[in-house]
Amino acid sequence: MANHRGWLGRSIDRSAKWLLRFRIFKTLGKWIVSSRLAWSLVSRIERVRGVRARSRLRELDPSELPQHISIIMDGNRRFAWAHSMESGQGHSAGKERLKEVMKWVLDLDIPYLTVYALSSENLTNRTEEEIEILFDLYVQGLNEISVDPLIHENGVRVNAVGRLDMLPERVRNAISRAEEVTREYKNFTFTVCLAYGGREEIIDAVKSLAKDHADGDLEIDSIDANAISSRLYTSELPDPDLVIRTSGEERISNFLLWQIAYSELYFTDIHWPSFSRQDLYWAIEDYVSRGRRYGS
Repeated sequence: MANHRGWLGRSIDRSAKWLLRFRIFKTLGKWIVSSRLAWSLVSRIERVRGVRARSRLRELDPSELPQHISIIMDGNRRFAWAHSMESGQGHSAGKERLKEVMKWVLDLDIPYLTVYALSSENLTNRTEEEIEILFDLYVQGLNEISVDPLIHENGVRVNAVGRLDMLPERVRNAISRAEEVTREYKNFTFTVCLAYGGREEIIDAVKSLAKDHADGDLEIDSIDANAISSRLYTSELPDPDLVIRTSGEERISNFLLWQIAYSELYFTDIHWPSFSRQDLYWAIEDYVSRGRRYGS
């Protein structure tokens, strides 16, 4: 049966290519692909596929789903360039996409979501103009979170991690407001990594260990994985089960280096502002299909 379907598909493909040699079919094909009807059909198909994928995931035992999803939100600038936009518009579209993704994650009752918003390297390798745009978006986004009914109705605790002292005061104030108004919530935790670097995080943890040892508060033989984990910025979070990176890059980029030792990694070519509900479901379904071995 599989061979038959493969043969049929190749035959249809060859026939379509032959027909497209003729101008009348080529013109008709371009019109159909560009028409509202085609896009409406594609949109409806995607919605149906999304509903079915959601149903499949909701039918699973909750223990099969990832409990902590981390996302490297890559591709805002490439999205902007592809759509003839300014880079700032791409970052703004990325901010709006994050709000949607949070809804989808909450809908699946996944209790932890962590996103990589700004690396410590970005502070030096991006233009001052772009960095200021990003800072303004962080302030706007965090202020929106502070009053968002979705956050309060679902009991989402918000926190930011990284070398936050590197951020301007207006961003730190927005972080403080968002953290303060959600401090008592325990159902879900949303963490945003700002001015963050995995190596820097480990360095800070090692410095803390060294100080405690020098002060006589920590025996050298008691330094183990738990001692390091407890001094990381994310010490109150479980390690991520699933790490998603968008925009086609297949690397970690200094993100949660200690914490993702046994995480499942998922890479997609989709730019972050275009990341859809179906893309999230595909990533989770791929995770569910894997047999996690934790290094064994």
